[in-house]
Amino acid sequence: MTLIPAAKTAHRGPSRPTLIRTALGVSAAAIVGSAATDPGSAWYRSLSKPGFQPPPAAFPLAWTLLYADLAVVSALALDNAPDERHATRTRRALAVDLVLNAGWSLVFFRAHRLGAATLIAAALTASSADLTRRAAAADRRGLALAPYPAWCAFATVLSAALWRRNRR
Repeated sequence: MTLIPAAKTAHRGPSRPTLIRTALGVSAAAIVGSAATDPGSAWYRSLSKPGFQPPPAAFPLAWTLLYADLAVVSALALDNAPDERHATRTRRALAVDLVLNAGWSLVFFRAHRLGAATLIAAALTASSADLTRRAAAADRRGLALAPYPAWCAFATVLSAALWRRNRR
C-alpha cells in the first residue's frame, strides 16, 4: 500500500480582493492601449500589411479574452504563491507585463515607431512567458495563461513583418 502525502496547502480560486486588484491593473493597461490604438487612422491604413494579418475584428476579441484570462490567472497565481517572495516577484512581473502591453500601442499607433514596437512586442512575449511560468509554478492552473505568450509571439512576428514591409 502506497501512501500519498497530503498537499501542504490546498490550491484555491482567487480571492475577491486579489481578483479586483489584478482586474483593475489589467483594465488600466487595456484602457491605455485601447485609447492609443487607431486602426482606422490614415497612417495605419496606408501600411503595407502581410497576408497573414488577421481581420480587424480579431484583435479586440482576442485581447478581451486574453485580458480576462490574465486578470483571473494572475490573481490565482498570487493567492496560491508558495511564499511571499514568489508573490512579490509575480506582482512585479505582472506590472512590467502590463506596462509593455500598453506601451506597444503607444509606440506603434501614436509614435509610429515600427522597429521600437517590434522590440517591445518581443519583450512582451518574453514577459508574458515569464508570467505564465510564474503562474504555473504557483498553481498548475496557471498554464491557462499559455495562449497569452503565444498571441504575443504572433504579434511580434506581425510587428516585425509590418516594420520590414514599411521601412521608409
